[in-house]
Amino acid sequence: MTSSDEMQQTIADFGQFQLIERGLSNNTIISYKNDLESARKYFVSQGIKSWTDVDRYAVLNLLAHLTNAGRSKSTISRQVSCLRQFFQFLLQRHLIQTDPMILVKVPKGGRHLPTVLGEDEVNRLLKTPDVNKQLGIRDRAILETLYATGMRVSELTNLTLGELHLDVNLVQPRGKGDKERIIPIGEEAQDWLERYLNNVRPRQLANRPQSKYVFLNAHGHQLTRQAIWQLIKRGAQLAGIKKRVTPHTLRHSFATHLLEHGADLRVVQALLGHSDIATTQIYTHVSQQRVLEVYRHTHPRA
Repeated sequence: MTSSDEMQQTIADFGQFQLIERGLSNNTIISYKNDLESARKYFVSQGIKSWTDVDRYAVLNLLAHLTNAGRSKSTISRQVSCLRQFFQFLLQRHLIQTDPMILVKVPKGGRHLPTVLGEDEVNRLLKTPDVNKQLGIRDRAILETLYATGMRVSELTNLTLGELHLDVNLVQPRGKGDKERIIPIGEEAQDWLERYLNNVRPRQLANRPQSKYVFLNAHGHQLTRQAIWQLIKRGAQLAGIKKRVTPHTLRHSFATHLLEHGADLRVVQALLGHSDIATTQIYTHVSQQRVLEVYRHTHPRA
């Protein structure tokens, strides 16, 4: 095994540790692996053949390289956080003698407010699927469910029939770290979801193996995250929305609209599945920003 192979194997071992010991989601682990693989390639290009050869100056050179390449402060901050956890993992397993991250500071990133749709924009987006077609009913159910629950796209694609409790108007997705939470689902979203489950999904599975997943593609297989992204991108274009709209935009809009209509921040935190309320507090800034925008556009002396 070459030194490069050993470095890659250590990254794989770290991924297993994150999965088994920390219970992180697959998407988070993939993100860590991508960051570490990018760092490994840079170190190798600089003649570094082992993680034991990485010192503080090598890390600082990597961060300077990322800065010169135009990477954002948040991307660089994430890279530092990833490397910090990785080298702690190596240190605890006695694979390195000293931690090169001890004197490396995390760069302060600018706080970007998330893109949020207005309620009229959301309504236009939700109405874009052609519900005269079977897949149109499925797509309408997907959009309604995302906005009604604020679920992450990965939570939606992994949602199973056993996690639906429509008799009591609830869904129970698994979020980050495999943590479950209970979310109410509104009547409109539930209506479209039931139409899909009763009239479309059985046809998708005709003469095919049964699936535990709620949302399926035309071949009866679990729907992918990429398919949801394409659905929302296409819907935004049809709705005439000029903003960059992603599945997470509906999650942002869900949280912001709840706060604008008087929801308690702690309730929104629970619905979103945030472990730290500081993560949820950004939506209060979004809500205040929208209030200022409305004021400027509507007050005659603004």
